[in-house]
Amino acid sequence: MKRRLCQTTPNASGDPTGPLHPLIADFTRFLAERGYSVSSVDHRRRLLTALDQWFVQQRISLKNFNEDRIKEFLHDRRKQYRTQLADPPTLSSFLTYLRNAKLTPPSAIKSDETPLDRLQARFRQYLGEERGLKEITREQYLKVTRSFLSGRFRNNAISLHELNQRDVTKFVLCQARAISSTTGQRATSVLRCFFRFLYQRGDIPTNLAACVPTVATWSLASVPKHLPAEQVELLLEKCDQDSPTGQRDYTILLLLARLGLRAGEVVHMTLDDIDWETGELTIKGKGGHQDRLPIPQDVGKALVRYLQKVRPRCTSRRVFIRMHAPHQGFRGPSSVTFVVHQALNRADLNPAHRGAHILRHSLATRMLGSGASLTEIGKILRHQLIRTTAIYAKVELPVLRALAQPWPGGEA
Repeated sequence: MKRRLCQTTPNASGDPTGPLHPLIADFTRFLAERGYSVSSVDHRRRLLTALDQWFVQQRISLKNFNEDRIKEFLHDRRKQYRTQLADPPTLSSFLTYLRNAKLTPPSAIKSDETPLDRLQARFRQYLGEERGLKEITREQYLKVTRSFLSGRFRNNAISLHELNQRDVTKFVLCQARAISSTTGQRATSVLRCFFRFLYQRGDIPTNLAACVPTVATWSLASVPKHLPAEQVELLLEKCDQDSPTGQRDYTILLLLARLGLRAGEVVHMTLDDIDWETGELTIKGKGGHQDRLPIPQDVGKALVRYLQKVRPRCTSRRVFIRMHAPHQGFRGPSSVTFVVHQALNRADLNPAHRGAHILRHSLATRMLGSGASLTEIGKILRHQLIRTTAIYAKVELPVLRALAQPWPGGEA
């Protein structure tokens, strides 16, 4: 008989237990706290118990638990059982849970990781530690640099020292022409940062940041896309407030429409940001700026109803939570954009711009039509510069003509 390398003890069923057995209860309790149903938790408990027994049979210790062991276990399990779609993500979540608790070694460099992947990982670390950028901004930067390097070297090896001004200009022009001048302008900022990073590391002999071209953009060159006031109200009316998801989405849409919040500001709003005594809401805006806005009555009522009757119980302090397990905050602004997309579809509205920002623009346009000054609009939208708000002056020309003063010496 082969000697087992793992210390085992029998469980209630008489089967040997391995190194995972003491950890399964904590993990399933963790799943229950995140909103998984009783049946889902039971299935995952049985799956992990089977994994634990497989560890015993294969004489695997906890320190050897990694992605390869998961693949081997699922391969063996498919021979005897019909696996479910939730099995692979459950095992991956369990492994992440153990790594966060420092019970298993961190993930090693993947064998199929490319030089571009490793370069992107170092740039991501630089953006976070040296530049202090948020995760969503880092992802945007990495998307641009990957597109630049992939387009330049294609299937060839990446030779950073071969990069030159012609490569940079070609990429920026392509971005500006194929997408928009704003996208091209954003690409220039990313590339300047990327080339400074490469130069500091010694990956390129000269700092190419100086040769990144400038993309011309003209202030007030476009008119903000917006919805008329009656369409905004139709958008809100079409929400099914009798359903939990509908009430949550209605509250989100109200915050966008009444306070002009950005999608990211809605995502990162926490319970601590709501001051019920003063009736104010703390908004964490761009660049770390924080502002306080009064909560309109209809927004306050919607928030109370959502928080008291709809919001799932969980440990997260985020205001808006996923309705299905795992109960946690939205992953990013795209979740709010999806809420707006669905609302536009329900209301049978098809504006040229379908992002969450259209409600912010609609609020500003409505305020201007009601006689609010650009300074007042800028305070509500929390613009740092008045020229940012000035673009709304192009929207309501009839209103501006009515407010215009007679030319000195002209007809009375």
